[in-house]
This record gives sequence, structure tokens and C-alpha cells, in this order.
Amino acid sequence: MTKSNLKLPNYGGQALIEGVLMRGKKNVAAAMRLPDGSIKTVSEPLKGIYTKGLFKIPFVRGLLLLWDSMVLGLNFLTLSANQQTKSDEKIEGSALILTVILSLVISVAIFFVAPAAISRWLGGLFDWRPIWINLLEGLIRLILILGYLLAISFMPDIKRVFQYHGAEHKTINAFEAGAELTRENVMRYSTQHPRCGTSFLLTVVILSILVFSLMGKLTFLWTIISRIVLIPVIAMVAYEYIRLMSRFLDSPIVKTLFWPNLELQRLTAFEPSPDMVEVAISAFKRMQEEEAK
Repeated sequence: MTKSNLKLPNYGGQALIEGVLMRGKKNVAAAMRLPDGSIKTVSEPLKGIYTKGLFKIPFVRGLLLLWDSMVLGLNFLTLSANQQTKSDEKIEGSALILTVILSLVISVAIFFVAPAAISRWLGGLFDWRPIWINLLEGLIRLILILGYLLAISFMPDIKRVFQYHGAEHKTINAFEAGAELTRENVMRYSTQHPRCGTSFLLTVVILSILVFSLMGKLTFLWTIISRIVLIPVIAMVAYEYIRLMSRFLDSPIVKTLFWPNLELQRLTAFEPSPDMVEVAISAFKRMQEEEAK
């Protein structure tokens, strides 16, 4: 990001099912490609926590980012998925709540319980010190996350979502470079962006490895509880790190330190088609129109 871009709004976004979400300071907008080939755009004002000035408070805004991704992102992800299905197949109500709860339970089991159990088992076999057991736990968690992202990237439907993710990045990169938002212009920009959620995820995992390795020996139950409770705290620090580093990517040192964050996006932000970029541009322009009112 260049110095001239530092004064620009930090717009963010998210890939949807056959669509893209763009979030401004006061409004959020989404564009979705419908089965008939047309593009549907929707928008709504940001209310509640978004109007309290909390997103300007260091560290607190990192925690709100998690909330934003889980609640706002999930709402629009569900909306986009329902645009692709028949009315009697839409996900809503109790079915949606059950799906979210089940997903959270599975995530905790895979990314928290499994690494802790495996590392404790191996540590007991070789009589390792707690610090090495905790480091192994973090390494296993990192491998599981990377393996998960790599595995799902081969699924056709997820691959398309990752292409829309790339379209979102290209559009924001073009805006921040001052380019006119046309399909031809936007297609020339990178699918990588420093403020990407994938970069945020990697930073959270790395910081968690450092923090948890120093926690010493805990019971298995308290190990799981400590991981879940401290993740939001680590997320606050990770967000500030991402935000700071993205401002100084012109520095060779910062660029080197941030290189893994950008490279990991190769697993989640793919090269989109021009039609996908058109959807991302539609979402961005709708968001800008609402912001200008």
C-alpha cells in the first residue's frame, strides 16, 4: 500500500456463494450472480456496534472483526446460498442455527481438542517438558488448518468461492491504487491483499503458538478452556499487527516479515473470471453509493 492510500477508507469484504460482500464505514453491500445470469445487489446500514465508534478503538476492533465475520458475514453467506436454491430448499430458522452450532462443535473438536490430545499423548510417550508439548500442539494446529484449506480448495464449489475472494481483493486493490473500476482494469490487479482474513488467521495461529507454549502444564480440560478463552485476546493483537504491517509494506523488512501472510492467500484467493470481477465491482459500487448518501 502506498503512502497516498493511507488516507483512504479501509474497506473490507468477503466472498459469498456466487457473490461478494463489501463493507464500508456506514453500510454493507453484496452482489450475487443469480442462476439466470443477472446480478442482484442488496445493501443495509451498519447498526448496533458499528455506530458506537468501537471500531476506532485499538485492540477492541480486532475482537469486533471476529464478530463481524461470524455474524454479518454468515448472514450474507446464507443469503447468497439461498439465492442459488429453490424456495423449499432454503437454509433458515432452526436449520441454520443447528448448522452453525454443529460447525462450531466440529471446529473446536478438530482444531482445539485434537491437537491438544495428540500432543499430550506424544509428550507422555517421550516424557517431554510442557513447553515442547505446547509447541507441538500449536504446530499440529497449524498443519491441520493448512491441510484443511488445501483440501477444500479442490472442491468445485469452494474453488468458486475462493475465486470470488480473489475478485474481492482485486477490486479493493484497484480502488486503493486509484484505478477506474472496470472489469479490464480490475483484472490486472493482484488477488493478494494485506488486510485479508487469511493473513489474519495465520497471524492468530502463530501468536497462539507463542502464547500457549509459555503456559506450562495444565489439565486437559483447562488446556482446551484456555485456548478458547484466549483466542479472542490473541485476535485483538493479531488485528493490530496486520493493520500496522499493511501500512508499511514498502519497507523491505516489513515485506519480508509479511511474506508468509500474503503467500498463504494462494490457498484461499484464486484468479477470478471477468464475470466474477463484475460481481465484485457491483458490490463495491453499491456500497460506495450507500456511503455517499
